[in-house]
Amino acid sequence: MARYLDLKHTKTGFLISFLAFSLFGYSQSLDQVKTMFNDGRYEEAKPNLEKLVRQSPNNSSYNQWYGVCCYETKDYMNAEKYLMVANKRKVMDSYRYLAMLYTDLYRFNEAAGMWEDYIALQKKQKDDPSESERRLEQARNLNRMLEKTEDIQVIDSLVIPKNTFLEAYSLSEESGVLMPYNDFFKNSQPVSSTVYTNQKGSGIYFARPSENGVYTIYSQSKLLGAWGDEKALLPIQQNDNNYPFVLSDGVTMYFASKGYESIGGYDIFVTRYNTNTNSYLMPEQMGMPFNSPANDYMLVIDESKGLGWFVSDRNQPEGYVCVYLFIPDPSRKRIEEITAPEELRRRAALASIEDTWKKDANYSELIQLAYTNQPQNEIKKDRDFEFFINDKTTYYTLNDIKSPEAKELYAEVLKTKRQIENLSDRLDDIRDSYITAQPSSREQLKPTILQAENQLVTLIEKAKEQEKKARNAEIRQTGGR
Repeated sequence: MARYLDLKHTKTGFLISFLAFSLFGYSQSLDQVKTMFNDGRYEEAKPNLEKLVRQSPNNSSYNQWYGVCCYETKDYMNAEKYLMVANKRKVMDSYRYLAMLYTDLYRFNEAAGMWEDYIALQKKQKDDPSESERRLEQARNLNRMLEKTEDIQVIDSLVIPKNTFLEAYSLSEESGVLMPYNDFFKNSQPVSSTVYTNQKGSGIYFARPSENGVYTIYSQSKLLGAWGDEKALLPIQQNDNNYPFVLSDGVTMYFASKGYESIGGYDIFVTRYNTNTNSYLMPEQMGMPFNSPANDYMLVIDESKGLGWFVSDRNQPEGYVCVYLFIPDPSRKRIEEITAPEELRRRAALASIEDTWKKDANYSELIQLAYTNQPQNEIKKDRDFEFFINDKTTYYTLNDIKSPEAKELYAEVLKTKRQIENLSDRLDDIRDSYITAQPSSREQLKPTILQAENQLVTLIEKAKEQEKKARNAEIRQTGGR
Protein backbone atom coordinates (compact mmCIF):
# COMPACT_ATOMS: atom_id res chain seq x y z
CA MET A 1 0.00 0.00 0.00
CA ALA A 2 1.45 3.38 -0.99
CA ARG A 3 2.15 5.97 1.73
CA TYR A 4 1.69 9.60 0.68
CA LEU A 5 3.70 12.62 1.75
CA ASP A 6 1.39 14.74 3.86
CA LEU A 7 2.26 18.34 3.00
CA LYS A 8 -0.44 19.78 5.22
CA HIS A 9 1.74 19.00 8.24
CA THR A 10 4.86 20.61 6.70
CA LYS A 11 5.47 24.08 8.07
CA THR A 12 8.03 24.78 5.37
CA GLY A 13 5.99 23.59 2.41
CA PHE A 14 6.39 26.94 0.60
CA LEU A 15 10.16 26.30 0.38
CA ILE A 16 9.85 23.11 -1.66
CA SER A 17 10.75 24.69 -5.00
CA PHE A 18 13.85 26.31 -3.53
CA LEU A 19 14.91 23.14 -1.69
CA ALA A 20 14.59 21.10 -4.86
CA PHE A 21 17.50 23.07 -6.32
CA SER A 22 19.56 23.91 -3.25
CA LEU A 23 19.61 20.41 -1.73
CA PHE A 24 19.58 18.11 -4.71
CA GLY A 25 21.65 19.96 -7.27
CA TYR A 26 21.99 17.64 -10.23
CA SER A 27 20.25 14.68 -8.55
CA GLN A 28 16.56 13.94 -8.80
CA SER A 29 14.14 16.80 -8.11
CA LEU A 30 11.97 16.65 -5.02
CA ASP A 31 8.97 15.97 -7.24
CA GLN A 32 10.74 12.86 -8.56
CA VAL A 33 11.54 11.73 -5.02
CA LYS A 34 7.92 12.27 -4.01
CA THR A 35 6.86 10.10 -6.95
CA MET A 36 9.27 7.36 -5.88
CA PHE A 37 7.95 7.52 -2.31
CA ASN A 38 4.30 7.47 -3.29
CA ASP A 39 4.94 4.58 -5.68
CA GLY A 40 6.51 2.58 -2.86
CA ARG A 41 10.05 2.80 -4.33
CA TYR A 42 11.54 3.43 -0.92
CA GLU A 43 15.08 2.28 -1.73
CA GLU A 44 15.31 4.90 -4.48
CA ALA A 45 13.75 7.68 -2.43
CA LYS A 46 15.77 6.97 0.72
CA PRO A 47 19.19 8.53 -0.13
CA ASN A 48 17.65 11.77 -1.39
CA LEU A 49 15.37 12.08 1.62
CA GLU A 50 18.43 11.50 3.81
CA LYS A 51 19.93 14.65 2.26
CA LEU A 52 16.84 16.61 3.30
CA VAL A 53 17.13 15.36 6.89
CA ARG A 54 20.81 16.27 7.09
CA GLN A 55 20.08 19.76 5.76
CA SER A 56 17.14 20.28 8.14
CA PRO A 57 17.55 17.81 11.05
CA ASN A 58 14.70 19.29 13.07
CA ASN A 59 12.14 19.29 10.25
CA SER A 60 9.39 16.94 11.39
CA SER A 61 8.10 16.07 7.92
CA TYR A 62 11.53 15.20 6.52
CA ASN A 63 12.23 13.00 9.54
CA GLN A 64 8.84 11.34 9.08
CA TRP A 65 9.34 10.60 5.39
CA TYR A 66 12.89 9.38 5.85
CA GLY A 67 11.83 7.27 8.86
CA VAL A 68 9.13 5.65 6.72
CA CYS A 69 11.72 4.80 4.04
CA CYS A 70 13.95 3.25 6.71
CA TYR A 71 11.04 1.22 8.06
CA GLU A 72 9.95 -0.01 4.65
CA THR A 73 13.53 -1.05 3.81
CA LYS A 74 13.84 -2.79 7.23
CA ASP A 75 16.46 -0.37 8.49
CA TYR A 76 14.76 -0.53 11.87
CA MET A 77 17.40 1.25 13.97
CA ASN A 78 17.29 4.41 11.85
CA ALA A 79 13.53 4.08 11.40
CA GLU A 80 12.96 4.46 15.14
CA LYS A 81 15.47 7.31 15.43
CA TYR A 82 13.87 9.49 12.75
CA LEU A 83 10.27 8.54 13.42
CA MET A 84 10.78 9.52 17.07
CA VAL A 85 11.88 13.01 15.96
CA ALA A 86 8.62 13.32 14.02
CA ASN A 87 6.68 11.84 16.91
CA LYS A 88 7.98 14.39 19.40
CA ARG A 89 6.58 17.02 17.09
CA LYS A 90 3.21 15.23 16.98
CA VAL A 91 3.29 14.19 13.31
CA MET A 92 0.20 12.02 13.26
CA ASP A 93 1.36 9.21 10.99
CA SER A 94 4.52 8.72 13.09
CA TYR A 95 2.38 7.04 15.76
CA ARG A 96 1.11 4.48 13.27
CA TYR A 97 4.55 3.71 11.87
CA LEU A 98 6.15 3.45 15.30
CA ALA A 99 3.36 1.07 16.34
CA MET A 100 4.10 -1.13 13.32
CA LEU A 101 7.85 -0.89 13.95
CA TYR A 102 7.51 -1.91 17.60
CA THR A 103 5.32 -4.83 16.55
CA ASP A 104 8.02 -6.02 14.14
CA LEU A 105 10.59 -5.67 16.95
CA TYR A 106 8.38 -7.64 19.40
CA ARG A 107 8.10 -4.57 21.64
CA PHE A 108 4.37 -5.12 21.84
CA ASN A 109 3.66 -3.07 24.93
CA GLU A 110 5.19 0.01 23.28
CA ALA A 111 3.25 -0.78 20.10
CA ALA A 112 0.01 -0.80 22.07
CA GLY A 113 0.85 2.62 23.53
CA MET A 114 1.43 4.08 20.07
CA TRP A 115 -1.84 2.63 18.78
CA GLU A 116 -3.69 4.18 21.73
CA ASP A 117 -2.23 7.60 20.95
CA TYR A 118 -2.94 7.21 17.24
CA ILE A 119 -6.57 6.22 17.90
CA ALA A 120 -7.03 9.29 20.12
CA LEU A 121 -5.79 11.52 17.28
CA GLN A 122 -8.04 9.73 14.78
CA LYS A 123 -11.08 10.31 16.96
CA LYS A 124 -10.11 13.94 17.38
CA GLN A 125 -10.02 14.34 13.60
CA LYS A 126 -13.23 12.24 13.27
CA ASP A 127 -11.42 9.51 11.27
CA ASP A 128 -12.61 5.91 11.43
CA PRO A 129 -10.44 4.18 14.09
CA SER A 130 -11.79 0.64 13.63
CA GLU A 131 -8.71 -0.76 11.88
CA SER A 132 -6.40 0.86 14.43
CA GLU A 133 -8.51 -0.55 17.27
CA ARG A 134 -8.13 -4.00 15.73
CA ARG A 135 -4.37 -3.51 15.59
CA LEU A 136 -4.36 -2.31 19.21
CA GLU A 137 -6.11 -5.48 20.34
CA GLN A 138 -3.64 -7.51 18.29
CA ALA A 139 -0.70 -5.79 20.04
CA ARG A 140 -2.21 -6.55 23.44
CA ASN A 141 -2.72 -10.20 22.48
CA LEU A 142 0.86 -10.40 21.19
CA ASN A 143 2.15 -8.99 24.47
CA ARG A 144 0.23 -11.60 26.45
CA MET A 145 1.56 -14.36 24.19
CA LEU A 146 5.13 -13.07 24.55
CA GLU A 147 4.98 -13.77 28.27
CA LYS A 148 4.05 -17.40 27.51
CA THR A 149 6.82 -18.14 25.01
CA GLU A 150 7.47 -21.89 24.83
CA ASP A 151 10.89 -23.40 25.54
CA ILE A 152 11.42 -25.42 22.36
CA GLN A 153 14.64 -26.50 20.66
CA VAL A 154 14.68 -25.43 17.01
CA ILE A 155 17.60 -27.39 15.60
CA ASP A 156 17.58 -26.42 11.92
CA SER A 157 15.95 -24.07 9.43
CA LEU A 158 15.69 -23.94 5.66
CA VAL A 159 14.62 -21.01 3.46
CA ILE A 160 12.76 -22.35 0.43
CA PRO A 161 10.30 -21.10 -2.23
CA LYS A 162 6.79 -21.02 -0.77
CA ASN A 163 5.30 -23.22 -3.50
CA THR A 164 7.77 -26.05 -2.72
CA PHE A 165 7.88 -25.93 1.10
CA LEU A 166 6.74 -29.57 1.46
CA GLU A 167 10.08 -30.64 -0.01
CA ALA A 168 11.63 -29.81 3.39
CA TYR A 169 9.38 -32.39 5.14
CA SER A 170 10.58 -35.99 5.26
CA LEU A 171 8.08 -38.08 7.23
CA SER A 172 8.60 -41.68 8.24
CA GLU A 173 6.02 -44.08 6.81
CA GLU A 174 4.56 -44.45 10.28
CA SER A 175 3.61 -40.78 10.30
CA GLY A 176 1.66 -40.73 7.02
CA VAL A 177 2.10 -38.78 3.80
CA LEU A 178 1.86 -35.08 2.88
CA MET A 179 1.17 -33.88 -0.66
CA PRO A 180 0.16 -30.62 -2.35
CA TYR A 181 -3.60 -30.49 -2.86
CA ASN A 182 -3.38 -30.14 -6.64
CA ASP A 183 -1.01 -33.10 -6.96
CA PHE A 184 -3.30 -35.36 -4.93
CA PHE A 185 -6.61 -34.45 -6.53
CA LYS A 186 -5.19 -33.70 -10.01
CA ASN A 187 -7.02 -30.40 -9.78
CA SER A 188 -6.66 -27.83 -12.56
CA GLN A 189 -7.75 -24.90 -10.38
CA PRO A 190 -4.97 -23.73 -8.03
CA VAL A 191 -5.73 -24.53 -4.39
CA SER A 192 -3.17 -23.41 -1.79
CA SER A 193 -3.44 -26.34 0.56
CA THR A 194 -2.08 -29.78 1.39
CA VAL A 195 -3.49 -33.28 1.76
CA TYR A 196 -2.46 -35.45 4.69
CA THR A 197 -3.01 -39.21 4.38
CA ASN A 198 -2.89 -41.18 7.63
CA GLN A 199 -0.48 -44.08 8.12
CA LYS A 200 -3.12 -46.71 7.35
CA GLY A 201 -4.08 -44.98 4.13
CA SER A 202 -7.69 -45.05 5.26
CA GLY A 203 -8.30 -41.34 5.74
CA ILE A 204 -7.26 -38.00 4.29
CA TYR A 205 -7.41 -34.48 5.71
CA PHE A 206 -7.26 -31.36 3.55
CA ALA A 207 -8.63 -27.87 3.03
CA ARG A 208 -10.28 -26.28 0.03
CA PRO A 209 -12.46 -23.22 -0.56
CA SER A 210 -16.06 -23.82 0.51
CA GLU A 211 -19.08 -22.25 -1.16
CA ASN A 212 -18.34 -18.86 0.43
CA GLY A 213 -14.74 -18.97 -0.90
CA VAL A 214 -13.20 -19.44 2.56
CA TYR A 215 -10.80 -22.35 3.10
CA THR A 216 -12.42 -25.08 5.19
CA ILE A 217 -10.91 -28.33 6.52
CA TYR A 218 -12.48 -31.60 5.39
CA SER A 219 -11.83 -35.31 5.81
CA GLN A 220 -12.60 -38.25 3.56
CA SER A 221 -12.48 -42.00 4.17
CA LYS A 222 -11.56 -44.73 1.72
CA LEU A 223 -14.68 -46.78 1.03
CA LEU A 224 -14.50 -49.72 -1.39
CA GLY A 225 -11.22 -48.40 -2.80
CA ALA A 226 -12.48 -44.85 -3.42
CA TRP A 227 -12.41 -41.66 -1.39
CA GLY A 228 -15.78 -40.50 -0.13
CA ASP A 229 -17.91 -39.57 2.89
CA GLU A 230 -16.56 -36.01 2.90
CA LYS A 231 -17.08 -34.12 6.17
CA ALA A 232 -16.27 -30.57 7.26
CA LEU A 233 -14.26 -30.99 10.47
CA LEU A 234 -14.67 -27.45 11.78
CA PRO A 235 -17.57 -25.02 11.34
CA ILE A 236 -17.37 -23.03 8.10
CA GLN A 237 -16.28 -19.53 9.13
CA GLN A 238 -15.47 -16.14 7.66
CA ASN A 239 -11.72 -16.82 7.96
CA ASP A 240 -9.53 -19.49 6.36
CA ASN A 241 -8.75 -22.78 8.14
CA ASN A 242 -6.03 -24.71 6.34
CA TYR A 243 -3.02 -27.08 6.42
CA PRO A 244 -4.31 -29.89 8.69
CA PHE A 245 -2.14 -32.64 10.20
CA VAL A 246 -3.44 -35.41 12.49
CA LEU A 247 -1.33 -37.33 15.00
CA SER A 248 -1.32 -41.11 15.06
CA ASP A 249 -3.91 -41.09 17.88
CA GLY A 250 -6.47 -40.02 15.25
CA VAL A 251 -7.76 -37.40 17.70
CA THR A 252 -5.22 -34.57 17.83
CA MET A 253 -5.24 -32.21 14.84
CA TYR A 254 -2.89 -29.32 14.16
CA PHE A 255 -3.98 -26.74 11.59
CA ALA A 256 -3.54 -23.09 10.61
CA SER A 257 -6.23 -20.45 10.80
CA LYS A 258 -6.74 -16.77 10.10
CA GLY A 259 -9.61 -16.79 12.59
CA TYR A 260 -9.96 -17.65 16.30
CA GLU A 261 -8.32 -14.29 17.14
CA SER A 262 -5.22 -14.97 15.06
CA ILE A 263 -2.35 -12.61 15.92
CA GLY A 264 -1.34 -12.16 12.28
CA GLY A 265 -2.25 -13.96 9.05
CA TYR A 266 -2.21 -17.72 9.62
CA ASP A 267 -1.61 -18.91 13.18
CA ILE A 268 -1.06 -22.52 14.27
CA PHE A 269 -3.76 -24.13 16.41
CA VAL A 270 -4.35 -27.55 17.96
CA THR A 271 -7.67 -29.26 18.62
CA ARG A 272 -8.91 -32.71 19.63
CA TYR A 273 -11.86 -34.80 18.54
CA ASN A 274 -14.60 -35.36 21.13
CA THR A 275 -16.47 -38.61 20.52
CA ASN A 276 -19.27 -37.56 22.88
CA THR A 277 -20.25 -34.66 20.63
CA ASN A 278 -18.84 -36.02 17.32
CA SER A 279 -17.00 -32.76 16.89
CA TYR A 280 -13.67 -31.10 17.55
CA LEU A 281 -13.05 -29.11 20.71
CA MET A 282 -12.50 -25.35 20.67
CA PRO A 283 -9.04 -24.88 19.04
CA GLU A 284 -6.14 -23.82 21.23
CA GLN A 285 -3.65 -21.32 19.86
CA MET A 286 -0.01 -22.41 19.94
CA GLY A 287 2.37 -19.99 21.63
CA MET A 288 5.47 -18.20 20.45
CA PRO A 289 7.81 -18.96 18.74
CA PHE A 290 5.43 -21.21 16.74
CA ASN A 291 3.23 -18.18 16.06
CA SER A 292 4.22 -14.66 15.08
CA PRO A 293 2.70 -11.51 13.52
CA ALA A 294 3.48 -13.15 10.12
CA ASN A 295 1.97 -16.32 8.57
CA ASP A 296 2.78 -19.55 10.44
CA TYR A 297 1.37 -22.92 9.37
CA MET A 298 1.82 -26.64 8.53
CA LEU A 299 2.93 -27.89 11.94
CA VAL A 300 3.76 -31.59 11.63
CA ILE A 301 5.10 -33.99 14.26
CA ASP A 302 6.79 -37.25 13.27
CA GLU A 303 6.41 -39.32 16.43
CA SER A 304 8.72 -42.05 15.14
CA LYS A 305 11.58 -39.65 14.51
CA GLY A 306 10.78 -37.49 17.52
CA LEU A 307 10.90 -34.38 15.34
CA GLY A 308 8.57 -31.69 14.07
CA TRP A 309 8.38 -29.04 11.35
CA PHE A 310 6.50 -25.80 10.82
CA VAL A 311 6.53 -23.04 8.20
CA SER A 312 6.73 -19.27 8.61
CA ASP A 313 7.15 -16.33 6.25
CA ARG A 314 8.48 -14.09 9.04
CA ASN A 315 11.47 -12.01 7.86
CA GLN A 316 11.39 -13.65 4.42
CA PRO A 317 11.32 -12.04 0.96
CA GLU A 318 8.18 -12.30 -1.14
CA GLY A 319 7.58 -15.84 -2.38
CA TYR A 320 9.83 -17.51 0.20
CA VAL A 321 9.26 -19.16 3.58
CA CYS A 322 11.42 -20.66 6.30
CA VAL A 323 10.82 -24.25 7.40
CA TYR A 324 11.87 -24.81 11.01
CA LEU A 325 12.86 -28.21 12.41
CA PHE A 326 12.23 -28.66 16.14
CA ILE A 327 12.15 -31.24 18.93
CA PRO A 328 8.52 -31.62 20.13
CA ASP A 329 7.80 -31.23 23.84
CA PRO A 330 4.36 -32.59 24.80
CA SER A 331 4.46 -30.61 28.06
CA ARG A 332 4.84 -27.33 26.11
CA LYS A 333 7.01 -25.91 28.90
CA ARG A 334 7.32 -22.14 28.98
CA ILE A 335 10.56 -20.18 29.19
CA GLU A 336 10.91 -19.25 32.84
CA GLU A 337 14.58 -18.49 33.54
CA ILE A 338 14.83 -15.52 31.16
CA THR A 339 14.40 -12.13 32.81
CA ALA A 340 16.03 -9.83 30.24
CA PRO A 341 13.27 -8.49 27.93
CA GLU A 342 15.52 -8.42 24.87
CA GLU A 343 16.51 -12.07 25.33
CA LEU A 344 12.88 -13.13 25.69
CA ARG A 345 11.98 -11.19 22.54
CA ARG A 346 14.77 -12.93 20.63
CA ARG A 347 13.51 -16.35 21.72
CA ALA A 348 9.91 -15.48 20.88
CA ALA A 349 10.86 -14.14 17.44
CA LEU A 350 13.34 -16.93 16.65
CA ALA A 351 15.90 -14.25 15.93
CA SER A 352 18.51 -17.03 16.00
CA ILE A 353 17.72 -20.72 16.32
CA GLU A 354 20.99 -21.14 18.23
CA ASP A 355 19.38 -19.23 21.10
CA THR A 356 17.08 -22.25 21.62
CA TRP A 357 19.84 -24.87 21.78
CA LYS A 358 20.75 -26.59 25.02
CA LYS A 359 24.30 -26.14 26.26
CA ASP A 360 26.78 -28.59 24.69
CA ALA A 361 23.99 -30.37 22.80
CA ASN A 362 24.86 -32.00 19.46
CA TYR A 363 21.93 -32.15 17.05
CA SER A 364 23.78 -33.43 14.00
CA GLU A 365 22.30 -36.97 14.18
CA LEU A 366 18.78 -35.65 14.61
CA ILE A 367 19.20 -33.27 11.67
CA GLN A 368 20.46 -36.12 9.52
CA LEU A 369 17.54 -38.27 10.65
CA ALA A 370 15.08 -35.49 9.79
CA TYR A 371 16.05 -35.50 6.12
CA THR A 372 16.39 -39.27 5.78
CA ASN A 373 13.64 -41.32 4.16
CA GLN A 374 13.29 -44.47 6.25
CA PRO A 375 10.95 -47.39 5.63
CA GLN A 376 8.36 -48.24 8.24
CA ASN A 377 9.80 -49.69 11.45
CA GLU A 378 13.41 -49.03 10.36
CA ILE A 379 13.83 -46.42 13.05
CA LYS A 380 12.62 -48.82 15.70
CA LYS A 381 15.05 -51.49 14.47
CA ASP A 382 17.96 -49.09 14.91
CA ARG A 383 16.63 -47.82 18.23
CA ASP A 384 14.39 -49.86 20.49
CA PHE A 385 13.22 -46.69 22.22
CA GLU A 386 14.31 -43.19 23.26
CA PHE A 387 14.74 -42.81 27.02
CA PHE A 388 15.81 -39.23 27.81
CA ILE A 389 17.85 -38.90 31.02
CA ASN A 390 18.95 -35.27 30.59
CA ASP A 391 20.06 -32.84 27.87
CA LYS A 392 23.28 -34.83 27.32
CA THR A 393 22.16 -38.45 27.74
CA THR A 394 19.62 -40.53 25.85
CA TYR A 395 19.33 -44.33 25.96
CA TYR A 396 18.12 -46.44 23.06
CA THR A 397 18.29 -50.03 24.41
CA LEU A 398 17.88 -51.67 27.80
CA ASN A 399 21.57 -52.53 27.79
CA ASP A 400 22.38 -48.78 27.76
CA ILE A 401 20.79 -48.38 31.21
CA LYS A 402 23.38 -48.65 34.00
CA SER A 403 21.18 -49.03 37.08
CA PRO A 404 19.60 -52.51 37.58
CA GLU A 405 16.66 -50.85 39.32
CA ALA A 406 16.16 -48.38 36.46
CA LYS A 407 16.45 -51.18 33.90
CA GLU A 408 13.72 -53.16 35.65
CA LEU A 409 11.51 -50.09 35.95
CA TYR A 410 11.96 -49.19 32.29
CA ALA A 411 11.09 -52.74 31.25
CA GLU A 412 7.71 -52.03 32.88
CA VAL A 413 7.52 -48.80 30.87
CA LEU A 414 7.99 -50.77 27.66
CA LYS A 415 5.30 -53.22 28.70
CA THR A 416 2.87 -50.37 29.35
CA LYS A 417 3.77 -48.73 26.04
CA ARG A 418 2.98 -51.96 24.20
CA GLN A 419 -0.42 -51.93 25.89
CA ILE A 420 -0.86 -48.32 24.76
CA GLU A 421 0.07 -49.24 21.19
CA ASN A 422 -2.31 -52.23 21.10
CA LEU A 423 -5.14 -50.20 22.59
CA SER A 424 -4.50 -47.32 20.15
CA ASP A 425 -4.71 -49.71 17.19
CA ARG A 426 -7.92 -51.17 18.55
CA LEU A 427 -9.34 -47.69 19.10
CA ASP A 428 -8.47 -46.71 15.51
CA ASP A 429 -10.35 -49.76 14.22
CA ILE A 430 -13.39 -48.92 16.33
CA ARG A 431 -13.33 -45.32 15.12
CA ASP A 432 -13.11 -46.50 11.50
CA SER A 433 -16.16 -48.70 12.13
CA TYR A 434 -17.92 -45.76 13.77
CA ILE A 435 -17.41 -43.55 10.69
CA THR A 436 -19.07 -46.04 8.33
CA ALA A 437 -21.71 -47.34 10.77
CA GLN A 438 -25.43 -46.60 10.74
CA PRO A 439 -26.74 -44.17 13.40
CA SER A 440 -28.10 -47.01 15.59
CA SER A 441 -24.77 -48.84 15.50
CA ARG A 442 -22.93 -45.64 16.28
CA GLU A 443 -24.84 -45.29 19.53
CA GLN A 444 -23.72 -48.79 20.51
CA LEU A 445 -20.08 -48.00 19.68
CA LYS A 446 -19.96 -44.75 21.65
CA PRO A 447 -19.54 -46.34 25.13
CA THR A 448 -16.85 -48.66 23.77
CA ILE A 449 -14.90 -45.75 22.29
CA LEU A 450 -15.26 -43.70 25.47
CA GLN A 451 -14.09 -46.59 27.65
CA ALA A 452 -11.08 -47.20 25.40
CA GLU A 453 -10.18 -43.51 25.44
CA ASN A 454 -10.30 -43.42 29.25
CA GLN A 455 -8.15 -46.54 29.43
CA LEU A 456 -5.68 -44.97 27.02
CA VAL A 457 -5.37 -41.82 29.14
CA THR A 458 -4.79 -43.94 32.26
CA LEU A 459 -2.09 -46.00 30.55
CA ILE A 460 -0.32 -42.92 29.21
CA GLU A 461 -0.20 -41.37 32.68
CA LYS A 462 1.02 -44.68 34.09
CA ALA A 463 3.84 -44.85 31.53
CA LYS A 464 4.88 -41.27 32.36
CA GLU A 465 5.07 -42.06 36.08
CA GLN A 466 6.98 -45.29 35.48
CA GLU A 467 9.45 -43.48 33.21
CA LYS A 468 9.96 -40.77 35.81
CA LYS A 469 10.81 -43.38 38.45
CA ALA A 470 13.22 -45.14 36.08
CA ARG A 471 14.95 -41.84 35.25
CA ASN A 472 15.35 -40.93 38.91
CA ALA A 473 16.79 -44.38 39.65
CA GLU A 474 19.32 -44.00 36.81
CA ILE A 475 20.33 -40.52 37.98
CA ARG A 476 20.87 -41.81 41.52
CA GLN A 477 23.15 -44.53 40.12
CA THR A 478 25.13 -42.44 37.65
CA GLY A 479 24.78 -38.90 38.93
CA GLY A 480 23.09 -37.96 35.63
CA ARG A 481 26.21 -38.57 33.55
